[in-house]
Amino acid sequence: MFKRLISVVRHAKKYLLIIVFTLPASVWAQTTAEGAQGAVSSRSMLASQVGLDIMKQGGNAVDAAVAMGFALAVTYPSAGNLGGGGFMMLHTEAGEVLALDFRETAPGTAAENMFLDDSGSVIAGMSTETHLAAGIPGSVAGLLEALNKHGTFSREKVLAPAIKLAEEGFPLPSDIATQFSKHQDKFKKYAGSARSFIKKNKTYQAGEIWKQPDLALTLKLIAAQGRDGFYKGKVADLIVAEMEKGNGRISHNDLLSYEPVWRKPIHGTYRSFEIWGMPPPSSGGILVQQILNMLEPFVLDKSRRNQDETLHLMIEAERRAYADRAEYLGDSDFYPVPIERLIDKTYAKQRFSDFDVQKASNSDEIGPGAWPEESRETTHYSVMDAKGNAVSVTTTLNTAYGNKIVVDGAGFLLNNEMDDFSIKPGFANTYGLLGNKANAIAPNKRMLSSMSPTIVTLNGQPFLATGSPGGSTIITTTLQVLINVVDHNMTLASAVKSPRFHHQWKPNKVFYEPGALSEAQLSVLRSKNHVGIIPSPWKIGDANSVIKRKRGFISVSDPRSMGGALAY
Repeated sequence: MFKRLISVVRHAKKYLLIIVFTLPASVWAQTTAEGAQGAVSSRSMLASQVGLDIMKQGGNAVDAAVAMGFALAVTYPSAGNLGGGGFMMLHTEAGEVLALDFRETAPGTAAENMFLDDSGSVIAGMSTETHLAAGIPGSVAGLLEALNKHGTFSREKVLAPAIKLAEEGFPLPSDIATQFSKHQDKFKKYAGSARSFIKKNKTYQAGEIWKQPDLALTLKLIAAQGRDGFYKGKVADLIVAEMEKGNGRISHNDLLSYEPVWRKPIHGTYRSFEIWGMPPPSSGGILVQQILNMLEPFVLDKSRRNQDETLHLMIEAERRAYADRAEYLGDSDFYPVPIERLIDKTYAKQRFSDFDVQKASNSDEIGPGAWPEESRETTHYSVMDAKGNAVSVTTTLNTAYGNKIVVDGAGFLLNNEMDDFSIKPGFANTYGLLGNKANAIAPNKRMLSSMSPTIVTLNGQPFLATGSPGGSTIITTTLQVLINVVDHNMTLASAVKSPRFHHQWKPNKVFYEPGALSEAQLSVLRSKNHVGIIPSPWKIGDANSVIKRKRGFISVSDPRSMGGALAY
């Protein structure tokens, strides 16, 4: 059914309206799939189909991941993007594990106090809803870098599906149509945004064919010219012109000088597994490993006897790790982040030495360790192939639809990642995360992130690719998927579906999804002096993952959202 739909979109558009309204819901969402040759999982069924088709044509997991990245910029505009950035973890068929940083950077004229008024107070909304909120986009450069170094297909071939989807359109899923309506008043403020997301002064409805001609032209320039099609020429001129409309700071020189960076992965162990994650400017790799190190000496299982203790342990480990994040983490090119110390198992033992099995710590009394972050509208996707390649990618605009500003004439949204800097010591960002000097704004600096694309290997071979969107909850979502698989022996489908909880030091609250904590467990946690235990106002995470088992690959799309898990 799904393939027939794609065929109709491409070759018989006049029949679309007849078919769209008879499509079963499963066409737009599939949560699990199994196959021997390759598997993909993402937030968009259309993007997942693009990735699977690329592998079926002989491409590897990197080709598929890059094609999916560009397709998500078309089919999932609240987080898939050309105007944002992200991180990629990659296990190659040669056995290397690599980390690619294509995080946005601050403009060359950025200043530490750029979001403060004359009295030193934070100006509300300036770091999230203005042209000043945008960092230098990294997604295009990052995806092309991965393709050039580790892909096998041409740039034109991997971009072709995204171009078709943008040019010919696709029936708008109900959840995205609802998002358009929700943000309509903000989109109306900007000519490019209104043209992209509003149809003749009316809101798009679910099932309508949504075309993006400006975005298609931008994608064609990238396909033809590579990174020069985005960071130079017409598109660069349009970005700078957009900046001039709203006193933004991105210049031609900023665009020309942007480069993705290959970094040394965070590498640790947990039980018999090797854990590979992103280093700074992502905090994800360090915090996931640090929390695992604190938990490793304990037995974690789902038995009635240990379940309450496991919850208490995890909350206390998260409390300490997030306190360290606030003090020590930032762009390691600008600040001496003590990476090796933070992921050292001896340090974890020291950091957890004041853990009380009977009593919760007080976040006001837990500071960073001593020795002599995002939007919930980020998106994550995972890919594996039979050649030994595994790719885990998290990418974002920060909050939903970034700063809501589409570059007029170019068809893509700008990010609002400048809010992920510590714009003032002690002032929390959109996700309640605190920061200090390590994450202060500076020209050309990368803002700290919580993105945690993760690859787990067993006996040197890819075992699991996972990660999540969710701002500050990215780290705890990734952590819980890992623990569910490794400690609780869950299937990947159960590990991803299982209700989650989250704690991040400050604010001193434990957020939980329905079903995550029973009444008995809530009573036990309160008896241990845990405070602020409240139902989460949002779904926690969207962990689109792939695992390798003896019989082949299992792909899982998080059922919290409409997505696509495919395999063959």
